[in-house]
Amino acid sequence: MKARPTHCMVLAAGLGLRMRPITETLPKPLVPLAGKTLLDRALDHLQAAGVGAVTVNIHYLGHMIEEHLAAREAPQIKFSSEIDLLLETGGGVTAALPTLGDNPFYVVNADIAWEDGSQPALSRLADFWRDEAMDALLLLHPVEQATGYDGVGDYRRDDNGALTRRRGVATAPYVFSGVQLLHPRLFANAPAGPFSLTRLYDEAEASGRLFGIIHDGAWHHIGTPAGLAEAEEFFGAPRTPGENANGG
Repeated sequence: MKARPTHCMVLAAGLGLRMRPITETLPKPLVPLAGKTLLDRALDHLQAAGVGAVTVNIHYLGHMIEEHLAAREAPQIKFSSEIDLLLETGGGVTAALPTLGDNPFYVVNADIAWEDGSQPALSRLADFWRDEAMDALLLLHPVEQATGYDGVGDYRRDDNGALTRRRGVATAPYVFSGVQLLHPRLFANAPAGPFSLTRLYDEAEASGRLFGIIHDGAWHHIGTPAGLAEAEEFFGAPRTPGENANGG
C-alpha cells in the first residue's frame, strides 16, 4: 500500500463578502452548517483520512479561528498568518510550504461541504495519485449536480483523467470542488506575493501533469446565505445510510 498523505493546508483566509451579513461578525470558515462549522467539517474529513498535521491560513477575523481551534485535539493545527497581506490561494499555499512536508499534501477550501460517496474522497485522491505522472490532482464535481454553485464549470477530463481548463468555451462539465492533492514541486517556480493556484494548474496542464477525479458523493459550495440555506436542507434532512445528493 502506498503511503498516505499526512499533511494538509486548509484555505481559511477569505473575506466572505458574498456571505454577508452572516460574516460581518464571523469568519466564513466558522459559519455553522447543521450545527457544525464548515472548518470543523473539513478537519473531520482530514482526521478520518489519517492526516495528522494541518496548516490553516488566516486573515479576516483570524483570531476567532485561532480561538475556536484551540480546543481541538486532532489533527495538529499550525497557523499561517496573512493578517498583513492576503496572499490568495497560490500565495497562501506557497507561504505555508515549509510546514507541509516533502510529499504530496492535501489542500482544502473552507467554504465547501461534502459527503463521501462510494469511498472517502480523500482516500480516492490518494489511491489515484501517480507520482511519476502528476503534479496536481483535483477533485471535480459534475456541474449539474452541484448545489450553491451558479457557474458554468471549470474543466474537461479525458479518459485517463488529464484535465483541460475551460478557455473560450461556453461551459465545461466539471467544477473544481476545492479539494485537491498537490506535490511541492508544483511550486518550484511560484512567484512571490499574492496569486491564484489556477496559475500553477495551467502550468501543470501545459506539461501534461494536471489530473482530476470525479466526486461521487454530495458537494455544496457555501458562497452565499442562499447557498448555505440550500446546504442546510441537505444536511438537515434525514437520509438512509449511503444516500447522497446524486442518488447513491
